[in-house]
Amino acid sequence: MAKATDDSIDIGKLYGYDHRLSEAKDKSQHKEDYECILAAANGSVKARQLAAMLIPKFFKYFPQISEQALDQYLYLCEDDELGVRVQAIRGLPLFCKDTPEHLSKIVDILAQLLVTGEIVERDAVNKALMSLLRQDTRTSLTALFKHVGSTEERGAEEPSTWENVREKVLGFIKEKVFPLKAELLKPQEEMERHIVNLVKQNLQDVTADEFKMFVGFLKSLSLFGQNASAEHVQELVEIIEGQADLDAIFDGSDVDHIERFISCLRTALPLFVLPEKWTLDLLKTLAECSLYATPQDSRQFLPSVVQLLKKYMVRRKIEEMNFTYIECLLYAFHHLAYKTPNATNSLCGYKIVTGQPSDRLGEDFSEQFKDFTERLSTIEDLTRSMIKKLTQGMDDQNKAMKAAKTEEEKDDIKTQKQSATSGLKSCNNILAMAQALHSKSPSFIGDQKINLSWKELAKPSVLPTAAAAGQKRTAAAVNGVNTSAMKKGRGAGGFQNQLLNKAFEGLSSGGRGGRNRGWQGRGRGRGLR
Repeated sequence: MAKATDDSIDIGKLYGYDHRLSEAKDKSQHKEDYECILAAANGSVKARQLAAMLIPKFFKYFPQISEQALDQYLYLCEDDELGVRVQAIRGLPLFCKDTPEHLSKIVDILAQLLVTGEIVERDAVNKALMSLLRQDTRTSLTALFKHVGSTEERGAEEPSTWENVREKVLGFIKEKVFPLKAELLKPQEEMERHIVNLVKQNLQDVTADEFKMFVGFLKSLSLFGQNASAEHVQELVEIIEGQADLDAIFDGSDVDHIERFISCLRTALPLFVLPEKWTLDLLKTLAECSLYATPQDSRQFLPSVVQLLKKYMVRRKIEEMNFTYIECLLYAFHHLAYKTPNATNSLCGYKIVTGQPSDRLGEDFSEQFKDFTERLSTIEDLTRSMIKKLTQGMDDQNKAMKAAKTEEEKDDIKTQKQSATSGLKSCNNILAMAQALHSKSPSFIGDQKINLSWKELAKPSVLPTAAAAGQKRTAAAVNGVNTSAMKKGRGAGGFQNQLLNKAFEGLSSGGRGGRNRGWQGRGRGRGLR
Protein backbone atom coordinates (compact mmCIF):
# COMPACT_ATOMS: atom_id res chain seq x y z
CA MET A 1 0.00 0.00 0.00
CA ALA A 2 2.85 2.38 0.92
CA LYS A 3 4.55 1.71 -2.40
CA ALA A 4 1.35 2.42 -4.32
CA THR A 5 0.96 5.67 -2.38
CA ASP A 6 4.55 6.66 -3.19
CA ASP A 7 3.91 5.95 -6.86
CA SER A 8 0.82 8.13 -6.81
CA ILE A 9 2.79 10.96 -5.20
CA ASP A 10 5.52 10.67 -7.85
CA ILE A 11 2.99 10.64 -10.68
CA GLY A 12 1.19 13.61 -9.15
CA LYS A 13 4.44 15.57 -8.98
CA LEU A 14 5.21 14.79 -12.60
CA TYR A 15 1.81 16.04 -13.71
CA GLY A 16 2.50 19.17 -11.67
CA TYR A 17 5.81 19.77 -13.48
CA ASP A 18 4.02 19.18 -16.77
CA HIS A 19 1.31 21.71 -15.90
CA ARG A 20 3.73 24.45 -14.81
CA LEU A 21 5.92 24.01 -17.88
CA SER A 22 2.92 23.94 -20.21
CA GLU A 23 1.47 27.13 -18.73
CA ALA A 24 4.73 29.06 -18.45
CA LYS A 25 5.36 31.72 -21.07
CA ASP A 26 9.13 31.43 -20.60
CA LYS A 27 9.66 27.74 -20.03
CA SER A 28 13.43 28.11 -19.79
CA GLN A 29 12.90 29.69 -16.38
CA HIS A 30 11.61 26.35 -15.04
CA LYS A 31 14.80 24.36 -15.42
CA GLU A 32 14.36 22.73 -12.00
CA ASP A 33 11.01 21.30 -13.01
CA TYR A 34 12.56 19.75 -16.14
CA GLU A 35 15.43 18.34 -14.09
CA CYS A 36 12.89 16.70 -11.78
CA ILE A 37 11.27 15.11 -14.83
CA LEU A 38 14.69 13.77 -15.86
CA ALA A 39 15.18 12.35 -12.37
CA ALA A 40 11.86 10.53 -12.65
CA ALA A 41 13.47 8.32 -15.32
CA ASN A 42 14.93 6.46 -12.35
CA GLY A 43 11.58 6.12 -10.56
CA SER A 44 8.75 3.59 -10.65
CA VAL A 45 7.48 1.95 -13.83
CA LYS A 46 4.59 4.39 -14.20
CA ALA A 47 6.89 7.32 -13.43
CA ARG A 48 9.36 6.16 -16.07
CA GLN A 49 6.59 5.81 -18.64
CA LEU A 50 5.36 9.33 -17.93
CA ALA A 51 8.89 10.67 -17.97
CA ALA A 52 9.33 9.10 -21.41
CA MET A 53 6.43 11.25 -22.59
CA LEU A 54 7.50 14.48 -20.90
CA ILE A 55 11.26 14.57 -21.54
CA PRO A 56 10.99 15.04 -25.35
CA LYS A 57 7.96 17.33 -24.93
CA PHE A 58 10.01 20.09 -23.28
CA PHE A 59 13.44 19.14 -24.58
CA LYS A 60 13.88 22.10 -26.95
CA TYR A 61 13.53 24.66 -24.13
CA PHE A 62 16.63 23.48 -22.25
CA PRO A 63 19.52 23.25 -24.72
CA GLN A 64 22.06 23.71 -21.93
CA ILE A 65 21.22 20.27 -20.53
CA SER A 66 20.31 18.56 -23.82
CA GLU A 67 23.11 15.97 -23.54
CA GLN A 68 22.04 15.07 -20.01
CA ALA A 69 18.43 14.74 -21.15
CA LEU A 70 19.34 12.47 -24.07
CA ASP A 71 21.56 10.29 -21.92
CA GLN A 72 18.83 9.87 -19.35
CA TYR A 73 16.31 9.10 -22.07
CA LEU A 74 18.51 6.36 -23.51
CA TYR A 75 18.22 4.49 -20.22
CA LEU A 76 14.47 4.43 -20.80
CA CYS A 77 15.01 2.96 -24.29
CA GLU A 78 16.87 0.08 -22.63
CA ASP A 79 14.53 -0.29 -19.66
CA ASP A 80 13.64 -3.73 -18.28
CA GLU A 81 9.94 -3.04 -18.80
CA LEU A 82 8.66 -3.47 -22.36
CA GLY A 83 6.03 -0.77 -21.91
CA VAL A 84 8.64 1.79 -20.87
CA ARG A 85 10.91 0.90 -23.80
CA VAL A 86 8.10 1.17 -26.33
CA GLN A 87 6.99 4.54 -24.96
CA ALA A 88 10.56 5.82 -25.04
CA ILE A 89 11.12 4.62 -28.62
CA ARG A 90 7.94 6.30 -29.79
CA GLY A 91 9.17 9.56 -28.29
CA LEU A 92 12.59 9.59 -29.96
CA PRO A 93 11.47 11.39 -33.18
CA LEU A 94 10.08 14.22 -31.02
CA PHE A 95 13.63 15.22 -30.09
CA CYS A 96 14.20 16.18 -33.73
CA LYS A 97 10.97 18.03 -34.41
CA ASP A 98 12.30 21.41 -33.31
CA THR A 99 15.98 20.52 -32.86
CA PRO A 100 16.95 18.80 -36.15
CA GLU A 101 20.64 18.91 -35.23
CA HIS A 102 19.99 15.80 -33.12
CA LEU A 103 18.42 13.81 -35.97
CA SER A 104 21.54 11.94 -37.03
CA LYS A 105 22.19 10.78 -33.47
CA ILE A 106 18.58 9.69 -32.97
CA VAL A 107 18.63 7.69 -36.23
CA ASP A 108 21.85 6.04 -35.07
CA ILE A 109 20.18 5.06 -31.79
CA LEU A 110 17.10 3.69 -33.55
CA ALA A 111 19.27 1.70 -35.96
CA GLN A 112 20.90 -0.05 -33.01
CA LEU A 113 17.46 -0.75 -31.53
CA LEU A 114 16.42 -2.66 -34.67
CA VAL A 115 17.96 -5.79 -33.14
CA THR A 116 15.18 -6.04 -30.58
CA GLY A 117 13.34 -9.34 -30.49
CA GLU A 118 9.93 -8.02 -29.35
CA ILE A 119 7.52 -7.47 -32.23
CA VAL A 120 5.75 -4.48 -30.68
CA GLU A 121 9.11 -2.89 -29.88
CA ARG A 122 10.50 -3.49 -33.37
CA ASP A 123 7.32 -2.04 -34.86
CA ALA A 124 7.83 1.10 -32.77
CA VAL A 125 11.44 1.37 -34.00
CA ASN A 126 10.34 1.00 -37.64
CA LYS A 127 7.67 3.68 -37.28
CA ALA A 128 10.07 6.04 -35.52
CA LEU A 129 12.67 5.62 -38.27
CA MET A 130 10.10 6.19 -41.00
CA SER A 131 8.96 9.34 -39.23
CA LEU A 132 12.51 10.69 -39.28
CA LEU A 133 13.06 9.63 -42.89
CA ARG A 134 10.03 11.65 -43.91
CA GLN A 135 11.26 14.61 -41.87
CA ASP A 136 14.78 14.64 -43.34
CA THR A 137 15.49 11.88 -45.85
CA ARG A 138 19.06 12.92 -46.67
CA THR A 139 20.32 13.06 -43.09
CA SER A 140 18.45 9.92 -42.06
CA LEU A 141 19.79 7.85 -44.95
CA THR A 142 23.33 9.04 -44.31
CA ALA A 143 23.06 7.98 -40.67
CA LEU A 144 21.57 4.59 -41.58
CA PHE A 145 24.26 3.79 -44.14
CA LYS A 146 26.96 4.33 -41.53
CA HIS A 147 25.89 0.94 -40.19
CA VAL A 148 26.40 -0.72 -43.59
CA GLY A 149 30.05 0.18 -44.16
CA SER A 150 33.30 -1.46 -43.18
CA THR A 151 33.86 -2.84 -39.70
CA GLU A 152 36.86 -0.56 -39.42
CA GLU A 153 34.47 2.36 -39.06
CA ARG A 154 32.85 0.89 -35.95
CA GLY A 155 35.81 1.38 -33.62
CA ALA A 156 35.79 -0.75 -30.50
CA GLU A 157 32.30 -2.14 -31.08
CA GLU A 158 32.09 -5.94 -30.88
CA PRO A 159 32.13 -7.48 -34.40
CA SER A 160 29.16 -9.75 -33.63
CA THR A 161 27.14 -6.79 -32.37
CA TRP A 162 28.01 -4.68 -35.39
CA GLU A 163 27.15 -7.49 -37.79
CA ASN A 164 23.79 -8.01 -36.13
CA VAL A 165 22.94 -4.30 -36.35
CA ARG A 166 24.22 -4.15 -39.92
CA GLU A 167 21.99 -7.05 -40.96
CA LYS A 168 18.92 -5.43 -39.42
CA VAL A 169 19.68 -2.05 -40.99
CA LEU A 170 20.06 -3.64 -44.42
CA GLY A 171 16.75 -5.42 -43.92
CA PHE A 172 15.08 -2.14 -42.98
CA ILE A 173 16.52 -0.36 -46.01
CA LYS A 174 15.39 -3.16 -48.31
CA GLU A 175 11.89 -3.62 -46.88
CA LYS A 176 10.98 -0.09 -45.77
CA VAL A 177 13.09 2.43 -47.67
CA PHE A 178 13.50 1.04 -51.19
CA PRO A 179 9.76 0.43 -51.78
CA LEU A 180 9.02 4.07 -50.85
CA LYS A 181 11.70 5.66 -53.03
CA ALA A 182 9.11 7.64 -55.03
CA GLU A 183 7.84 9.25 -51.82
CA LEU A 184 11.16 9.69 -50.02
CA LEU A 185 13.59 10.64 -52.79
CA LYS A 186 12.50 14.22 -53.45
CA PRO A 187 13.71 16.27 -55.23
CA GLN A 188 14.20 13.17 -57.34
CA GLU A 189 17.47 13.83 -59.18
CA GLU A 190 19.23 15.29 -56.15
CA MET A 191 18.15 12.54 -53.75
CA GLU A 192 18.76 9.72 -56.22
CA ARG A 193 22.30 10.98 -56.64
CA HIS A 194 22.72 11.11 -52.87
CA ILE A 195 21.61 7.52 -52.30
CA VAL A 196 23.71 6.32 -55.26
CA ASN A 197 26.75 7.86 -53.60
CA LEU A 198 25.87 6.18 -50.30
CA VAL A 199 25.56 2.80 -52.01
CA LYS A 200 28.87 3.26 -53.84
CA GLN A 201 30.64 4.17 -50.59
CA ASN A 202 29.42 1.02 -48.88
CA LEU A 203 30.03 -1.70 -51.47
CA GLN A 204 33.53 -2.53 -50.25
CA ASP A 205 32.40 -5.47 -48.16
CA VAL A 206 29.05 -6.92 -49.16
CA THR A 207 27.73 -10.41 -49.81
CA ALA A 208 26.59 -11.54 -53.24
CA ASP A 209 22.94 -11.21 -52.22
CA GLU A 210 23.52 -7.72 -50.82
CA PHE A 211 25.30 -6.68 -53.99
CA LYS A 212 22.42 -7.99 -56.08
CA MET A 213 19.97 -6.10 -53.85
CA PHE A 214 21.83 -2.80 -54.22
CA VAL A 215 22.29 -3.12 -57.98
CA GLY A 216 18.63 -4.06 -58.35
CA PHE A 217 17.70 -0.91 -56.46
CA LEU A 218 20.03 1.26 -58.52
CA LYS A 219 18.46 -0.15 -61.68
CA SER A 220 15.05 0.97 -60.41
CA LEU A 221 16.15 4.60 -60.15
CA SER A 222 15.48 6.98 -63.02
CA LEU A 223 19.23 7.68 -63.20
CA PHE A 224 19.86 4.12 -64.38
CA GLY A 225 16.47 3.25 -65.84
CA GLN A 226 15.45 2.58 -69.44
CA ASN A 227 16.10 6.16 -70.49
CA ALA A 228 19.43 6.44 -68.68
CA SER A 229 22.16 8.43 -70.38
CA ALA A 230 25.29 6.71 -71.66
CA GLU A 231 27.21 8.43 -68.86
CA HIS A 232 24.98 6.93 -66.18
CA VAL A 233 25.09 3.47 -67.76
CA GLN A 234 28.87 3.69 -67.74
CA GLU A 235 28.76 4.67 -64.07
CA LEU A 236 26.77 1.53 -63.28
CA VAL A 237 29.26 -0.53 -65.28
CA GLU A 238 32.11 0.88 -63.22
CA ILE A 239 30.29 0.18 -59.95
CA ILE A 240 29.95 -3.48 -60.88
CA GLU A 241 33.43 -3.69 -62.39
CA GLY A 242 34.89 -2.41 -59.12
CA GLN A 243 33.06 -5.10 -57.18
CA ALA A 244 34.19 -7.83 -59.57
CA ASP A 245 37.78 -6.81 -58.81
CA LEU A 246 38.97 -7.75 -62.29
CA ASP A 247 42.37 -6.15 -61.73
CA ALA A 248 43.22 -8.43 -58.81
CA ILE A 249 45.56 -11.33 -59.40
CA PHE A 250 43.33 -14.35 -59.89
CA ASP A 251 43.88 -17.00 -57.22
CA GLY A 252 41.99 -20.25 -57.70
CA SER A 253 42.05 -20.96 -53.97
CA ASP A 254 40.33 -17.67 -53.17
CA VAL A 255 36.69 -18.79 -53.09
CA ASP A 256 35.53 -15.28 -52.18
CA HIS A 257 37.10 -13.85 -55.33
CA ILE A 258 35.53 -16.55 -57.51
CA GLU A 259 32.08 -16.12 -55.97
CA ARG A 260 32.30 -12.33 -56.12
CA PHE A 261 33.22 -12.47 -59.80
CA ILE A 262 30.39 -14.87 -60.64
CA SER A 263 27.91 -12.79 -58.66
CA CYS A 264 28.94 -9.63 -60.49
CA LEU A 265 28.85 -11.43 -63.83
CA ARG A 266 25.31 -12.68 -63.44
CA THR A 267 24.12 -9.36 -61.96
CA ALA A 268 25.73 -7.01 -64.42
CA LEU A 269 25.39 -8.54 -67.84
CA PRO A 270 21.58 -8.54 -68.19
CA LEU A 271 21.61 -4.77 -67.67
CA PHE A 272 23.28 -3.63 -70.85
CA VAL A 273 25.41 -4.56 -73.84
CA LEU A 274 28.77 -5.49 -72.42
CA PRO A 275 31.58 -3.01 -73.17
CA GLU A 276 34.22 -4.64 -75.36
CA LYS A 277 37.00 -3.90 -72.88
CA TRP A 278 35.22 -6.18 -70.37
CA THR A 279 34.57 -9.17 -72.62
CA LEU A 280 38.02 -10.73 -72.78
CA ASP A 281 38.78 -10.13 -69.10
CA LEU A 282 35.51 -11.76 -68.07
CA LEU A 283 35.95 -14.75 -70.36
CA LYS A 284 39.48 -15.32 -69.09
CA THR A 285 38.28 -15.23 -65.51
CA LEU A 286 35.35 -17.48 -66.40
CA ALA A 287 37.78 -20.04 -67.82
CA GLU A 288 39.91 -19.96 -64.67
CA CYS A 289 36.83 -20.13 -62.42
CA SER A 290 35.54 -23.24 -64.20
CA LEU A 291 38.24 -25.32 -62.52
CA TYR A 292 36.61 -24.72 -59.15
CA ALA A 293 32.91 -24.91 -60.00
CA THR A 294 30.89 -27.56 -58.18
CA PRO A 295 28.89 -30.17 -60.16
CA GLN A 296 25.68 -28.33 -59.32
CA ASP A 297 27.06 -24.99 -60.50
CA SER A 298 28.52 -26.67 -63.58
CA ARG A 299 25.09 -27.99 -64.59
CA GLN A 300 23.66 -24.50 -64.24
CA PHE A 301 26.46 -22.84 -66.17
CA LEU A 302 26.75 -25.25 -69.09
CA PRO A 303 23.69 -24.12 -71.10
CA SER A 304 24.98 -20.56 -71.06
CA VAL A 305 28.52 -21.57 -72.00
CA VAL A 306 27.26 -23.73 -74.89
CA GLN A 307 25.05 -20.88 -76.05
CA LEU A 308 28.07 -18.58 -76.07
CA LEU A 309 30.19 -21.14 -77.86
CA LYS A 310 27.63 -21.41 -80.63
CA LYS A 311 27.58 -17.65 -80.98
CA TYR A 312 31.37 -17.38 -81.25
CA MET A 313 32.06 -20.64 -83.15
CA VAL A 314 31.36 -19.41 -86.67
CA ARG A 315 29.74 -21.74 -89.19
CA ARG A 316 31.43 -20.36 -92.30
CA LYS A 317 35.14 -19.97 -92.90
CA ILE A 318 34.68 -16.47 -94.28
CA GLU A 319 33.38 -15.18 -90.95
CA GLU A 320 35.57 -13.44 -88.40
CA MET A 321 36.49 -15.47 -85.33
CA ASN A 322 38.07 -14.43 -82.05
CA PHE A 323 40.49 -17.21 -81.18
CA THR A 324 41.05 -16.21 -77.56
CA TYR A 325 37.30 -16.12 -76.90
CA ILE A 326 37.02 -19.65 -78.28
CA GLU A 327 39.97 -20.81 -76.18
CA CYS A 328 38.34 -19.43 -73.01
CA LEU A 329 34.94 -20.94 -73.75
CA LEU A 330 36.22 -24.37 -74.80
CA TYR A 331 38.32 -24.52 -71.65
CA ALA A 332 35.30 -23.62 -69.50
CA PHE A 333 33.13 -26.09 -71.43
CA HIS A 334 35.54 -28.98 -70.82
CA HIS A 335 35.90 -28.36 -67.10
CA LEU A 336 32.19 -27.85 -66.51
CA ALA A 337 31.20 -30.84 -68.65
CA TYR A 338 33.76 -33.02 -66.86
CA LYS A 339 31.80 -32.51 -63.62
CA THR A 340 28.36 -33.08 -65.13
CA PRO A 341 28.93 -34.97 -68.41
CA ASN A 342 25.37 -36.07 -69.14
CA ALA A 343 24.22 -32.44 -69.20
CA THR A 344 25.88 -32.23 -72.62
CA ASN A 345 23.52 -34.85 -74.08
CA SER A 346 20.68 -32.41 -74.64
CA LEU A 347 22.99 -29.44 -75.25
CA CYS A 348 25.38 -30.97 -77.79
CA GLY A 349 23.75 -34.26 -78.80
CA TYR A 350 26.23 -36.51 -77.02
CA LYS A 351 25.35 -40.01 -75.75
CA ILE A 352 26.92 -40.14 -72.32
CA VAL A 353 25.49 -42.80 -70.01
CA THR A 354 25.49 -42.26 -66.24
CA GLY A 355 22.37 -44.25 -65.41
CA GLN A 356 20.51 -41.15 -64.29
CA PRO A 357 17.18 -39.89 -65.71
CA SER A 358 19.00 -36.72 -66.72
CA ASP A 359 20.83 -38.78 -69.39
CA ARG A 360 17.73 -38.33 -71.60
CA LEU A 361 18.97 -41.12 -73.87
CA GLY A 362 15.51 -41.77 -75.28
CA GLU A 363 15.33 -38.32 -76.89
CA ASP A 364 16.69 -37.33 -80.29
CA PHE A 365 19.34 -34.64 -80.12
CA SER A 366 21.02 -35.49 -83.41
CA GLU A 367 20.51 -31.98 -84.78
CA GLN A 368 22.36 -30.50 -81.82
CA PHE A 369 25.25 -32.93 -82.39
CA LYS A 370 25.45 -32.12 -86.08
CA ASP A 371 25.40 -28.37 -85.49
CA PHE A 372 27.97 -28.51 -82.69
CA THR A 373 30.46 -30.76 -84.50
CA GLU A 374 30.15 -28.81 -87.75
CA ARG A 375 31.04 -25.65 -85.86
CA LEU A 376 33.97 -27.48 -84.26
CA SER A 377 35.24 -28.55 -87.69
CA THR A 378 35.01 -25.00 -88.99
CA ILE A 379 36.98 -23.50 -86.11
CA GLU A 380 39.58 -26.27 -86.43
CA ASP A 381 40.09 -25.40 -90.09
CA LEU A 382 40.34 -21.70 -89.29
CA THR A 383 42.74 -22.43 -86.45
CA ARG A 384 45.05 -24.57 -88.62
CA SER A 385 45.07 -21.82 -91.21
CA MET A 386 45.97 -19.29 -88.53
CA ILE A 387 48.81 -21.48 -87.25
CA LYS A 388 50.32 -21.53 -90.74
CA LYS A 389 50.10 -17.75 -90.98
CA LEU A 390 51.59 -17.25 -87.54
CA THR A 391 54.42 -19.69 -88.23
CA GLN A 392 55.24 -18.00 -91.52
CA GLY A 393 55.03 -14.65 -89.80
CA MET A 394 57.52 -15.73 -87.15
CA ASP A 395 59.96 -16.84 -89.87
CA ASP A 396 59.63 -13.42 -91.45
CA GLN A 397 60.16 -11.77 -88.07
CA ASN A 398 63.36 -13.77 -87.50
CA LYS A 399 64.70 -12.56 -90.83
CA ALA A 400 63.63 -9.01 -90.01
CA MET A 401 65.40 -9.22 -86.65
CA LYS A 402 68.71 -10.04 -88.36
CA ALA A 403 68.27 -7.09 -90.71
CA ALA A 404 67.16 -4.65 -88.00
CA LYS A 405 69.65 -1.85 -87.36
CA THR A 406 68.16 0.18 -84.52
CA GLU A 407 67.03 -0.85 -81.04
CA GLU A 408 63.60 0.57 -81.76
CA GLU A 409 63.19 -1.75 -84.74
CA LYS A 410 64.36 -4.74 -82.69
CA ASP A 411 61.94 -3.93 -79.83
CA ASP A 412 59.07 -3.68 -82.29
CA ILE A 413 59.92 -7.07 -83.80
CA LYS A 414 60.25 -8.63 -80.32
CA THR A 415 56.74 -7.40 -79.48
CA GLN A 416 55.40 -8.93 -82.70
CA LYS A 417 57.08 -12.26 -81.93
CA GLN A 418 55.67 -12.32 -78.40
CA SER A 419 52.21 -11.64 -79.78
CA ALA A 420 52.59 -14.39 -82.38
CA THR A 421 53.84 -16.84 -79.74
CA SER A 422 50.78 -16.17 -77.60
CA GLY A 423 48.60 -16.64 -80.67
CA LEU A 424 50.18 -20.00 -81.42
CA LYS A 425 49.57 -21.15 -77.85
CA SER A 426 45.93 -20.15 -78.14
CA CYS A 427 45.51 -21.94 -81.49
CA ASN A 428 47.21 -25.12 -80.28
CA ASN A 429 44.96 -25.15 -77.21
CA ILE A 430 41.87 -24.78 -79.39
CA LEU A 431 42.89 -27.74 -81.55
CA ALA A 432 43.65 -29.91 -78.52
CA MET A 433 40.28 -29.14 -76.93
CA ALA A 434 38.16 -29.25 -80.09
CA GLN A 435 39.52 -32.55 -81.41
CA ALA A 436 38.41 -34.30 -78.22
CA LEU A 437 34.78 -33.28 -78.77
CA HIS A 438 33.90 -35.03 -82.06
CA SER A 439 33.05 -38.40 -80.48
CA LYS A 440 29.49 -39.24 -79.46
CA SER A 441 30.90 -40.00 -76.01
CA PRO A 442 33.84 -37.63 -75.63
CA SER A 443 36.32 -37.56 -72.76
CA PHE A 444 36.23 -34.12 -71.24
CA ILE A 445 39.39 -32.51 -69.92
CA GLY A 446 39.09 -32.13 -66.17
CA ASP A 447 42.68 -31.49 -65.17
CA GLN A 448 45.13 -28.67 -65.84
CA LYS A 449 47.11 -30.27 -68.69
CA ILE A 450 45.92 -27.47 -70.97
CA ASN A 451 47.90 -24.37 -70.04
CA LEU A 452 45.91 -21.29 -71.03
CA SER A 453 47.77 -19.07 -73.49
CA TRP A 454 47.95 -16.05 -71.22
CA LYS A 455 49.29 -17.98 -68.24
CA GLU A 456 52.95 -18.83 -67.77
CA LEU A 457 53.92 -22.44 -67.23
CA ALA A 458 54.52 -23.19 -63.56
CA LYS A 459 58.25 -23.50 -62.94
CA PRO A 460 59.35 -26.57 -60.95
CA SER A 461 60.64 -25.63 -57.55
CA VAL A 462 62.07 -27.37 -54.52
CA LEU A 463 59.22 -28.20 -52.19
CA PRO A 464 59.41 -27.22 -48.53
CA THR A 465 59.98 -30.04 -46.07
CA ALA A 466 56.28 -30.24 -45.21
CA ALA A 467 55.31 -30.53 -48.87
CA ALA A 468 57.93 -33.18 -49.49
CA ALA A 469 56.43 -35.20 -46.68
CA GLY A 470 53.09 -35.26 -48.49
CA GLN A 471 51.45 -32.24 -46.87
CA LYS A 472 49.63 -29.67 -48.96
CA ARG A 473 51.25 -26.34 -49.61
CA THR A 474 49.33 -23.15 -49.04
CA ALA A 475 47.82 -21.26 -51.96
CA ALA A 476 50.43 -18.56 -51.44
CA ALA A 477 53.22 -21.11 -51.80
CA VAL A 478 51.73 -22.55 -54.98
CA ASN A 479 50.71 -19.36 -56.74
CA GLY A 480 52.97 -16.77 -55.19
CA VAL A 481 49.92 -14.73 -54.28
CA ASN A 482 49.31 -13.00 -50.99
CA THR A 483 45.63 -13.81 -50.74
CA SER A 484 45.24 -12.03 -47.42
CA ALA A 485 45.93 -8.74 -49.17
CA MET A 486 43.13 -9.28 -51.65
CA LYS A 487 39.73 -7.79 -51.08
CA LYS A 488 37.41 -10.28 -49.42
CA GLY A 489 33.63 -10.48 -49.66
CA ARG A 490 31.36 -12.13 -47.15
CA GLY A 491 30.48 -15.05 -49.38
CA ALA A 492 27.74 -15.74 -51.87
CA GLY A 493 24.61 -17.73 -52.30
CA GLY A 494 23.69 -20.27 -54.99
CA PHE A 495 23.64 -19.41 -58.68
CA GLN A 496 20.33 -18.97 -60.47
CA ASN A 497 20.28 -20.46 -63.96
CA GLN A 498 17.78 -18.01 -65.39
CA LEU A 499 19.92 -15.05 -64.41
CA LEU A 500 23.05 -16.71 -65.75
CA ASN A 501 21.45 -17.43 -69.10
CA LYS A 502 20.51 -13.79 -69.45
CA ALA A 503 23.97 -12.80 -68.32
CA PHE A 504 25.72 -14.89 -70.94
CA GLU A 505 23.34 -13.65 -73.63
CA GLY A 506 24.43 -10.15 -72.68
CA LEU A 507 28.07 -11.18 -72.88
CA SER A 508 27.70 -12.51 -76.41
CA SER A 509 26.27 -9.21 -77.65
CA GLY A 510 29.38 -7.20 -76.78
CA GLY A 511 30.67 -4.86 -79.49
CA ARG A 512 33.37 -5.71 -82.01
CA GLY A 513 35.60 -2.66 -81.64
CA GLY A 514 38.00 -1.55 -78.95
CA ARG A 515 40.92 -3.02 -77.08
CA ASN A 516 41.57 -6.34 -75.35
CA ARG A 517 39.98 -8.24 -78.18
CA GLY A 518 42.23 -11.28 -78.15
CA TRP A 519 43.32 -13.21 -81.27
CA GLN A 520 40.92 -13.00 -84.17
CA GLY A 521 40.88 -13.25 -87.93
CA ARG A 522 39.01 -14.42 -91.03
CA GLY A 523 39.35 -17.60 -92.98
CA ARG A 524 40.42 -15.83 -96.18
CA GLY A 525 43.81 -14.72 -95.03
CA ARG A 526 42.85 -11.56 -93.15
CA GLY A 527 45.24 -12.64 -90.38
CA LEU A 528 45.41 -11.11 -86.92
CA ARG A 529 44.41 -7.59 -86.05
